[in-house]
Amino acid sequence: MSTTDADGRIRSWTLEPSKPRFTPPPGAVDAHCHVFGPQAQFPFSPKAKYLPQDAGPDALFALRERLGFARNVIVQASCHGTDNAATLNAIAVSNGTCRGVAVVDPPISDVELDELHAGGIRGVRFNFLKRLVDDAPKDKFLEVAQRIARLGWHVVVYFEADILEEMKPFLAAIPVPIVIDHMGRPDVRQGPDGADMTAFRALLDSRADIWTKVTCPDRLDPAGPPYADFVAAVRPLVESYPDRVLWGTDWPHPNMETVLPDDGALVDVIPAIAVTAELQHKLLVANPMRLYWPEEG
Repeated sequence: MSTTDADGRIRSWTLEPSKPRFTPPPGAVDAHCHVFGPQAQFPFSPKAKYLPQDAGPDALFALRERLGFARNVIVQASCHGTDNAATLNAIAVSNGTCRGVAVVDPPISDVELDELHAGGIRGVRFNFLKRLVDDAPKDKFLEVAQRIARLGWHVVVYFEADILEEMKPFLAAIPVPIVIDHMGRPDVRQGPDGADMTAFRALLDSRADIWTKVTCPDRLDPAGPPYADFVAAVRPLVESYPDRVLWGTDWPHPNMETVLPDDGALVDVIPAIAVTAELQHKLLVANPMRLYWPEEG
């Protein structure tokens, strides 16, 4: 069945994800997901590199219940540009169970930042994937990072492994905690001691306040389930940095329409990379709560 509708809008998620065998601990947080639209209420950016079908908060919360999670961190999707209205709406209707990460224009005012904070935003995302964004001005991003420090926010950075070396001075200059999306997209086929993972470990060792999301086996492991290369590369990372790792589904899986990820199968990777109850609790509860709901800690 085609994942593109009559209007050319793409669906990148499965409509019937499996029920995972793994049961997340009580209070588990899906710390990396998105919402798309609904377009009629929240139009997509004219600069969007992809045009998805609607994947709004109702669908997100239904998935959350099916997978056994209690909360979500909603990351602003690139298809919405710097208009965070869809993300803010999802947070607003979540009854306190969602927080968010925004994408902002560098000239954003302090008043607007305060409004985002009141709406549940706790970080800003800087995207360096050229296929998704046209411009990534590091100097302007650093100015934003300096201005959000007063709010207790962090910076989420998305880049690919081949530019890690050139990213280091920029990352070192960020004055707030950093979360790296998807471990900087390493080639997991190299294994835990391969060049990409070795370089990424060095980055984590460079600052005690760099966190990472051990996410997206569906993107990073071309062999598919059970994602053996991903597990082999990532499990040692979780064990070495247990207090600085987060996990999320990445639903609704932007640009993954060729092979639709099964969210139940993604959840079942968790006990393979976090093999004890203690590690699972840190990954899914303690760490995301400390970063996104510190007032409840």
